[in-house]
Amino acid sequence: MILSIQHLYILVGLILAVTAIMTLTDRQHPKRYTSGLFWALYALVFLIGDKLPPAVVGVGAIAMAVIAGLRGVGAGKHREPTATDYAASARRLGNKLFMPALAIPLVTVIGTVLMSKVKIGDAFLLDPKNTTLVSLGVGCVIALGLACWLTRETPVQGLRESRRLTDALGWAVVLPQMLGMLGLVFSDAGVGKAVAYITTSYINMDIRFVAVVVYVLGMALFTIIMGNGFAAFPVMTGGVGVPVLVGVYHGDPAVMAAIGMFSGYCGTLMTPMAANFNIVPAALLELPDKNAVIKVQVPTAAALLVVNIFLLYFLMFR
Repeated sequence: MILSIQHLYILVGLILAVTAIMTLTDRQHPKRYTSGLFWALYALVFLIGDKLPPAVVGVGAIAMAVIAGLRGVGAGKHREPTATDYAASARRLGNKLFMPALAIPLVTVIGTVLMSKVKIGDAFLLDPKNTTLVSLGVGCVIALGLACWLTRETPVQGLRESRRLTDALGWAVVLPQMLGMLGLVFSDAGVGKAVAYITTSYINMDIRFVAVVVYVLGMALFTIIMGNGFAAFPVMTGGVGVPVLVGVYHGDPAVMAAIGMFSGYCGTLMTPMAANFNIVPAALLELPDKNAVIKVQVPTAAALLVVNIFLLYFLMFR
């Protein structure tokens, strides 16, 4: 293949490495050494993580957690445009401002739908196993080029802005990756079996509706705790979904999986642990309340959970 997922990892790693270097060389940064070390360790995971022994990567992850836990990740000093500068730029660019943002999903869709089978010689143009992610990376690069063309800035300014946003988000940037792996750790550790034991021992699962409620709410609850529906899915599906809903009540596993994940997404709307969904928008919009997005989403998530309970109950056992 010509463009693989590894190229995307290298690109992300290089951006993080530049962030680490900028942080270490920022003499006005109040925590430049610990913050620089944090971003350097994260960059190494993407750049050479597959070549390092798993134990070394694990030590690096623990070191990052210790740095974040001791509040060693801070924000540097950034020169931001004034309100007048923002207004002048908006008047000059107008609706063209949306071009880079819209280019990302457009290129991703084109790459996924139209370019997935394209070959040059005997090699696939895009990684067939990760076409969507590779297309997303290509879309981001194209969007950066469009942004530079529209604003008459250089890619270096894009790296500065990348660092500013990374500083604004802080250690929460790492959460999606860490929490995604947490589901696999929980699964291997037998958390699903523990959930199955607790639910069958203390909850009357002989009532089908109760089993459905436990599964739907459990998916949302574990997602709230872990911040990732994919991390919650193996736990609740292995503990309640497969052994009870499918094994005992002979429900449709496809419906269980679909509505189960939808229930997990409801949990995503209600937790700060889902940093990429709830904390990132607040930081990008510079909202004074970091939990403002969550507060708006909670009523919708709660209503959807109730709907999911009845959808699963009536559709799964037809």
